[in-house]
Amino acid sequence: MSPNLTSATQSAPSAATSERLPWAGLLALAMAGFICILTETLPAGLLPQIGEGLGVSEAIAGQLVTLYAAGSLLAAIPLTTATRGWRRRPLLLLCIIGFLLFNSVTALSTSYTLTLVARFLAGVSAGVLWGMTAGYARRMVPDVLKGRAVAVAMVGTPLALALGVPAGTFLGVLVGWRSIFAIMSLLAVLLVAWVLWKMPDFPGQAAAKRLPLRKVIILPGVRPILFVVLAWVLSHNILYTYIAPYLAQAGLGGRVDMMLLIFGIASVIGIWLTGLWIDRMQRLLVMISLAAFAVASLLLGISSQPAVIYLVVPVWGLAFGGAATLLQTAIAEAAGDSADVAQSMLVTAWNLAIGAGGLIGAVLLETLGVRSFPWALFTLLLLALLVVWRAKEHGFPYASSRE
Repeated sequence: MSPNLTSATQSAPSAATSERLPWAGLLALAMAGFICILTETLPAGLLPQIGEGLGVSEAIAGQLVTLYAAGSLLAAIPLTTATRGWRRRPLLLLCIIGFLLFNSVTALSTSYTLTLVARFLAGVSAGVLWGMTAGYARRMVPDVLKGRAVAVAMVGTPLALALGVPAGTFLGVLVGWRSIFAIMSLLAVLLVAWVLWKMPDFPGQAAAKRLPLRKVIILPGVRPILFVVLAWVLSHNILYTYIAPYLAQAGLGGRVDMMLLIFGIASVIGIWLTGLWIDRMQRLLVMISLAAFAVASLLLGISSQPAVIYLVVPVWGLAFGGAATLLQTAIAEAAGDSADVAQSMLVTAWNLAIGAGGLIGAVLLETLGVRSFPWALFTLLLLALLVVWRAKEHGFPYASSRE
């Protein structure tokens, strides 16, 4: 036995051989995701303050979000592939320290160019983090708990969107946007200590098991899952990105914050329900979620009355809340030993869908108007449902490999 393998055996959690979740380790991953999402999305709510602080317009300040997304998109596949032989805890710590360093630079910088560079590099940290999170969580537990472990590790995302972003925006206006990024750096310091104290370590992937990228993408099931990622996330982001103009045409322009809060709370409930049932009915959950979102879109297409929107928004949140957990679990099972590289492909597809949602939504908005959104969503979701149905042997099987 090699020294590395011996060390990994000694540091692996006892939970890996029991039926209990290693909460401390999984919640550390959730906290990392919470910091990641807050780092990405906070500037969107503070553009006037950031623009004034850096001496640029709000539109130019908005590129801080764009550069972060670009860093994640460009880094996810190549860096995850390059680091798959690294031990897991040091790589996780490096990502968290990246957030500490680059959020600190953002908090202190008076140069727009330097801030852009910091945001891009923070996005690089995020790309690597998302590529390893699901695989790390799954290695901490026995087979029967792998889906639930991913659900716990992913809970930081909806919590950040539902609670962290509104709170951060409020505090940013109150005490200044630089203070919020400084608080994010402090959270990263605390998380580093938490990871060193409670997180197990695991070896990276052995060289003999590292498939080339081109072979990972042709593994049975990987491509159908990536298509569902694109269709599902694209449909979500067309509506989410342009929720303000959509609500405005329904006479709810002053209720955007309330609708996003309802969506966020429903998303948290959705990921909780996913965690309860994913290890028993993963395929059915995917189909129920897509079908519920499709029905919600159909209702919006038929009527944009306020009562319908108040009904649809929580259904939308419930349906989308567990999407990341369901899709990451599916692609991890399809890819097997190459799960981390497949996860990086999922991260790339997810970010492409986010960008495409903004672009396609803008085209629809300018040409057909917001009333076209529900029909675009309905079409995409039906296509995703069809792919899930056809991928019943690989990608979204009736029985998972854990059964």
